[in-house]
Amino acid sequence: MTPLDWGVLVVYLVGIVAFGVWSGRGNTKIDDFFLAGREMRWWAVGLSVMATQISAITFVGTTGQAYTDGMRFLVVYFGLPVAMVILCVTLVPFFYRAGVFTAYQYLEQRFDSRTRTLTSLLFQLSRGLAVGVTLYAPSLVLSVILGWSEQATILLMGGSTIAYVMYGGNKSVIWTDVVQMAIIWFGIFLCFGVAIAQLPEGLGFDGALALAQAQGRLDTLDTSTSLSQPYTLWGGLIGGLFLMLSYFGCDQSQVQRYLAGATLGQSRLSLLFNAFLKVPMQFLILLTGVLVFVFYHFERPPMIWNEVDQARLEAQAPPDRLRAVQERFDAAHAAREAAALEYARGREAGASPEAYRAAEKDLLAARGEAVALLQEVKGDTGRYNDTNYIFPKYIVSQLPRGFAGLVIAVIFAAAMSTLAGEFNSLATATMVDFYKRFVRPDGGDRHELLVSRLMTVGWGGFACLIALEAGRLGSAIEVVNKFGSYFYGSILGVFALAVLTKRATAAGAFWGLFVGMASVALVSQLTTIHFLWYNVVGAVAVFVSGLLISALRRG
Repeated sequence: MTPLDWGVLVVYLVGIVAFGVWSGRGNTKIDDFFLAGREMRWWAVGLSVMATQISAITFVGTTGQAYTDGMRFLVVYFGLPVAMVILCVTLVPFFYRAGVFTAYQYLEQRFDSRTRTLTSLLFQLSRGLAVGVTLYAPSLVLSVILGWSEQATILLMGGSTIAYVMYGGNKSVIWTDVVQMAIIWFGIFLCFGVAIAQLPEGLGFDGALALAQAQGRLDTLDTSTSLSQPYTLWGGLIGGLFLMLSYFGCDQSQVQRYLAGATLGQSRLSLLFNAFLKVPMQFLILLTGVLVFVFYHFERPPMIWNEVDQARLEAQAPPDRLRAVQERFDAAHAAREAAALEYARGREAGASPEAYRAAEKDLLAARGEAVALLQEVKGDTGRYNDTNYIFPKYIVSQLPRGFAGLVIAVIFAAAMSTLAGEFNSLATATMVDFYKRFVRPDGGDRHELLVSRLMTVGWGGFACLIALEAGRLGSAIEVVNKFGSYFYGSILGVFALAVLTKRATAAGAFWGLFVGMASVALVSQLTTIHFLWYNVVGAVAVFVSGLLISALRRG
């Protein structure tokens, strides 16, 4: 990074904290702190909803995944527009008219206090652990790219976010999210435009797409009916629908955003805003990753994308073996470049892509040899994955001066927008669902505002601690990443019982929640079903068992 890039990054960090503090002034009670006084406009809330969902690892990891796997991940969002319409008709009016701070307060009104307590506890458990990984994952990547320690990156990112959320609460979260989403959108269009501009002369955008299509990078619609196959059309439409219903309808980090709307109509518009924009946004991010894949046909890519691991390989591998692996990789890259140009120029005349596909397989085999040598040096026999380093490496090495710092700022913005919403929502659930009920119900505005700020700091500090220790957890990180899928469906089932039927009782909802979680645990352990379907399993199990238990108790 050049001094100009560092300057852009510093200006962003200082500016966003200052703006967050300024925009969050005027809080006098927890209604202001947690719900922004219920006076926000739909477009601001809509951008905040979108920003809370977009983590840095979404921006970085999605482009890297498109580089290695193509556009298939897009199907996860196919159910989102339908989910938003369903929520606008069902849960949103229930929440808004009930005047609640948390989604789980509504469950006490509909069922009983223990159902509310259990679901809120599950939210805090799953989200509290996941937010640590949300902080750790981009910090790990950025520390390598920027040359910082992981600890310094974690503390800078987490501390900056805590500073303005602690002071301004939800108003700071929403207004900084608006600014950060503008930066993120600009960064997406910038990276997309630069990726096209850097294609070789004569290839063009259509030629790049032809190369990507020949390697299957543009395939999105896998119509397989297998429940174990990842990212199928049906998994996206059904599993993705249940995931989006769970996340946007039952997760406090999202519910709290649209509860800040000035009217019910404003809250509904904020979700419909996401229904129209989210899929195109993910499409552009994925397509940018595909264009980066084509770009590195004509610019030699690194054998190992993680610079720390590459340096370790160069320092510790036997020189003769390393030289042989490097020569094999360079030759395979040159062969792929030649085959790609030959196919791109001759495709309109009916040229076959087989030679090009064979050259791609040969390059992947050469990289596999480099990875095997690295793992031998490290003494690691697990599956190696450096996908998340692809896009940041491209940013730092290929973008013009100043633009690299801006896109690194985009990664910071994506991380901080997610962290801000989650710190604020976790503090809300702890304060409203536990402290005000069990510790001090009548503390007064000043006391409750002070405690709410302290809880925000507490959850932010907890996330930093989880992130600092995450590097020692190994495979547990993968478990935490999928943690939401173990709980989201079951929580959605409880809300479905509350809204869709009057027959469900408190006992049915409470014990049905345990049945749902047990069902998901059994499915995850005994089958190979893809985790997207866990949300369907949990929701259906809770709904059916809840109705059955309710009927038996009435009988």
